Amino acid sequence: MSESKKVGIWIRVSTDMQVKEESPVHHEARARYYTQAKGWQVMEVYKLDAVSGKSVIGHPEAKRMLADIRSGHITGLVFSKLARLARSTKELLEFAEIFRHENADLISLSENIDTSSPAGRLFFTIISAMAEWEREEIASRVAASVPIRAKMGKPLGGAAPFGYKWVGKDFMVNENEAPVRKLMYELFLKLQRKKTTAITLNNLGYRTRNGSHFTATSIDRLLRDSTAKGQRRANYTRSPGKNKNWQIKPESEWIYIPCEAIITDELWNQVNAIMDAQSKQRTPIGPKATYLLSGFVTCAKSHKMYVYQGAKVYACPKCKTRIAVDDLDEIYQVYLKDYLGGINHKEYLEQSDNQLQDCKALLESTTKEHNKLAKKMSDLLNLRLEGELSKESFAQEYKPLEERVAQLDKQLPQLEAEIDVRTIQLLSGDVVVNEAKTLLDEWHIMTIDQKRVIVETITTGIEIGKEDITITLAYAPPLSRNPENSSHRVRGS
Repeated sequence: MSESKKVGIWIRVSTDMQVKEESPVHHEARARYYTQAKGWQVMEVYKLDAVSGKSVIGHPEAKRMLADIRSGHITGLVFSKLARLARSTKELLEFAEIFRHENADLISLSENIDTSSPAGRLFFTIISAMAEWEREEIASRVAASVPIRAKMGKPLGGAAPFGYKWVGKDFMVNENEAPVRKLMYELFLKLQRKKTTAITLNNLGYRTRNGSHFTATSIDRLLRDSTAKGQRRANYTRSPGKNKNWQIKPESEWIYIPCEAIITDELWNQVNAIMDAQSKQRTPIGPKATYLLSGFVTCAKSHKMYVYQGAKVYACPKCKTRIAVDDLDEIYQVYLKDYLGGINHKEYLEQSDNQLQDCKALLESTTKEHNKLAKKMSDLLNLRLEGELSKESFAQEYKPLEERVAQLDKQLPQLEAEIDVRTIQLLSGDVVVNEAKTLLDEWHIMTIDQKRVIVETITTGIEIGKEDITITLAYAPPLSRNPENSSHRVRGS
């Protein structure tokens, strides 16, 4: 049996009035019933009474919650709605990014978002994909403008190479640095060693633009830069992202713009010919093999099965169970297509929706009864205060009402939690089945990374037995009160 998920409950109301009217106790009870229905363990309750949602990420309770997420003390956070977590879009995105990074789940009851469910995970996958698409769109537009600006000789950002400078939009020789840049080529032609050239320049008292010592790396970069011979190279690098090294673009995309030369073509060619001859050829390291179902495959004894280097076979290191990677991929694809195609989607939706509507109707009638009894209690209290009701008569009438209201106070959040569970379960089945069916139709043209997203979204595990393969999907039948993953066996060939 898998270990119970450990979660925290987040309760925030922004004013003293809301503390009274929105009843944090009610929200906590609703969240507890939801976690109970899911079989989760509540580890912490984070309370922010009378705290504005404008900025909460710096609040002590928020810091305590994030510390618990990062330490693994809790792996999920349950709250009534996104606005209760934070009203600032920026902070909501910050929270979401932290939770994604720590592999923790956000569960919003009102918005029916539960990232521990397949639909919730798919929701964040889609959101992330859309954000990535938007970033790529912006990057592509910027990238498209770079060659045009380069051909026009306009600055593309960044500093001019050593020996040159930008004066407004004009690219010019730096009179102080140019002689040192020329000496660099002359020294290397004589010494034929980059490190020795760097040491010689440093011993002569020369430094880089920021005052650092020259190194073999900086010497190599500057000697290979064609700007010194009057050909300024532009549009030859791209940034792969924050804190990552710049990448060199294909030479076909480079643009050369004439500029004032510091050295002759002959000197530049002599120096670069020497460096080319000294360069050692290195065998490039290929990418790691990626397997579609890796991380999900176990043997009958629940031991993880791995694909070891050089063998396209899933193997258990303990019981020696083995199955070919290609065979398992084919079995998984055929099974998934047949299984999803056999689901009576219409019947599933109807059953789930009927149960959900029954729960909502019960909640509505219970709420009406609660309000009716609460009004009776208020009327009795007024009669007692006005002296029209004796103490004994008041107690006799009031106490049964008080007991019933207390019972309904307990029942209401429980019903709300059941509606939350059923709504998220309905969305989970609906989204996953529809999306998976559509994606499977395009399986043959998808990349391994795209297929992997589907596997991670709807697969819980794959068990390899002696004669059977058990594929466990994260699709739950609608009639289960405490839904568990569906398991189905495939007879091996």
